[in-house]
Order: sequence, then structure tokens, then C-alpha cells
Amino acid sequence: MVKFSLHKAVILLFIVLAGAVFLSCSSSKQKKYFVASYYFPNYHIDKRNEQVHGIGWSEWELVKNAKPRFEGHNQPHIPMWGYTDEANPEDMAQKIDAASGHGIDAFIFDWYYYNDGLFLERGLEEGFMKAPNSSQMKFALMWANHDWIDIHPMSLDEKPELLYPGKLSPEVFDEMTDYVVEKYFSHPSYWKINNRPYFSIYDLQKFLESFGSVEKSREALNHFREKTRQAGFDGLSLNAVIWGNPILPIENEPADMVKLVHDLGFDNATSYVWIHHARLDQFPQTSYNEAKKQYLDFAAKAMTEYSIPYFPNLTMGWDASPRCNQADEFISKGYPFMATLSGNTPEEFRKAAEDIRQLCANRKENERIITVNCWNEWTEGSHLEPDTQNGFKYLEALKEVFKN
Repeated sequence: MVKFSLHKAVILLFIVLAGAVFLSCSSSKQKKYFVASYYFPNYHIDKRNEQVHGIGWSEWELVKNAKPRFEGHNQPHIPMWGYTDEANPEDMAQKIDAASGHGIDAFIFDWYYYNDGLFLERGLEEGFMKAPNSSQMKFALMWANHDWIDIHPMSLDEKPELLYPGKLSPEVFDEMTDYVVEKYFSHPSYWKINNRPYFSIYDLQKFLESFGSVEKSREALNHFREKTRQAGFDGLSLNAVIWGNPILPIENEPADMVKLVHDLGFDNATSYVWIHHARLDQFPQTSYNEAKKQYLDFAAKAMTEYSIPYFPNLTMGWDASPRCNQADEFISKGYPFMATLSGNTPEEFRKAAEDIRQLCANRKENERIITVNCWNEWTEGSHLEPDTQNGFKYLEALKEVFKN
């Protein structure tokens, strides 16, 4: 009888230990993660673009005209759904269905507002916000407050024209934040963290230029917070986009980001794309996994250096060659004449997603947030939106890692 009981006890202990191992291995996948993909809304007709590029122009024209620039170069990328109009609610509904059905909880729209007003807003205001299924996912804004230069396309030996300066007057910033609170924060699908609407700022140095000092910049942000509270929210979830390597020709080496983010009082931080933290030293192609390694090193450091939560970024790829004048020689001369990423297959993307998931697996739920580049950066080679070559494979990889 003793021997029989001991035998049962050993079996029971084995079952318990095996279960513990299984739970340990699968626990990070069972946790809830919030996946927010950036959305670049230049795939509809905008009156500013028509003034510069001609009637009916959108950035689809660069996608259509892209050519292979070196042996083995995968261009052009052809959208599986055709050259859709994101300002059409029905076209946007298709994107919402695919995104929300494959693990994406929110679109973070690259959002533009200059001293003379809005730019590229129709994809959000007429497309997403009027889509019949907009309740299926959240949306938020990343104020893309950089200078807008004419790089559609960019020539090799010509300085691009500055079209819309990113620096705002304080008065316009006040008007802009009124618009944001009234137009967007009130929408039932706007993304909030602890009843605080998420609002991200892309270029902190350009933001400082608008006010002239850290102190005045922080005062403006505090006033924005107060407007948000008066609108019935518990405050503002103010996000800083961190970058270390300039990409666009108008970007400069950033200041001390850790100190600046702290002094301005941001609530959390993230990145837009790995290329802000990874040097693409091999031209014309640098390994995707090499860029991933550099980014993971940065992210691990950022998660300890910053006193606020840093939300890690997952990047699908990089290829800015469609923004090059296709008649020019493709040589390494800075954006967009720069290296592409190679080896960013759906399987390697899935592995990268697992690495990024692990970075925030031990956080509390409202901080297990991942940003993704990008739903539709077609002319920078980073798009989850299906193309004719890979279909839904990248989206399926994302769903497998975060939602299954």
C-alpha cells in the first residue's frame, strides 16, 4: 500500500512539474498585448499634393513606378487589393477587417498639421472615422511635426524643396490641440490608456523650436493636458518618439533624449522604425537580423534608461528606393539613396515579433504595448498591408505571436 501511494505521488509530482514547465513556456503568449501599427495616410487625393504633383496624384504613383535597382532587388511591390482609396470608407473597412482580424488593436495615424492647417487628413477623417466597422479597432495620432520636403520622388543631386515647415507658432499649436481634443478624442474608437487619450509627437527638437525653450514647451504640453481633462478624460497619455539616427535630409542629430523626454514630462516613449537605431552599413542590402540585433540592444537600454515606460517597436522591413528618381543611379548617398533590408521574410518577421514580445512580457497589462512599422509604408518597404507576393503572411505571423 505504501509503495502504491508513493508511486501515485511520483506520477502526480511529474504531472505538476510538467504543467508548470508548460505554463512557464506559454505564459508570455497567454498574456494580453496591445499592438498598434503606424499608418501613413498618403494614399488618397489631397489638394496640397495635387498642387505640387498634379491632379489625381497620390503616393501610389511612386509604388507603381518603382523598379529593381540592383540584382535580386524585390521591386515593385504590388498591392493585393489594388491601388485603393483610403479616404473611401469601404476601402478603409477592408483594411480595418484585415488588421483587426490579425492581431492589430490600433492604427496610429501619421498626422500632419502645419501653420496653414491640416494635411493628409482625409484618410483618417473620411476613411477610418466613417468606416462602417471603425468600432472594431482603436486609432490614435502621431503628430508628424517634421518639415515636409518634396521627396516624391527625390533626385540624386538636387536639394529637395521645403514645402511645409514643421515649426508651428504657439498660437497655431493652441488651435491645433483644440481641434485634436474636439475632433478626435471624442470619437468612441480613440485609443486611451487608463482613460487618457494617447497622443504621440515625432520630432521633439522641432517641437522645441516652436516655443523656444524647454520651459515654454512644457507649459504648452501642460495646457494641452488641461484641455483634455476639461473634456472629461483623466488626462493625456503623452508619447515621445525616440530616434538616434537621422533619416530624412532635414533631420538633425538629436539632443540628450533621456533628459529632454524627462524635462518635457512625457508619460511614455516608443520608436517609429528600427532604422532610427540601426546603421545600415552594407550597401545595397543590410541583413534584417543585423538591424534587429542593433535595435534590440537599443531597446533593452531604453527600457532601463528612461524613467517612463518605453514601448518596443517591431519593424517589417526597409526599402526607400521607390522615393528615388528612378532614372538616377542608385548609389549610397543618404535617404532615400540608402541601403535596404534583406532577409525580412514572414518567418524572420515572426521571430522578430517573438523577440519584441519577450521585451515586455513581464510588464503589467497596460504597459504591454508594441508599436509596429508599418501598415502601409509602401515606398519605404515596410507594409503589413498584403501584396501579391506574400499576401497575408506577415499579418498571419503577427496574429500567431500576439493573439493566438
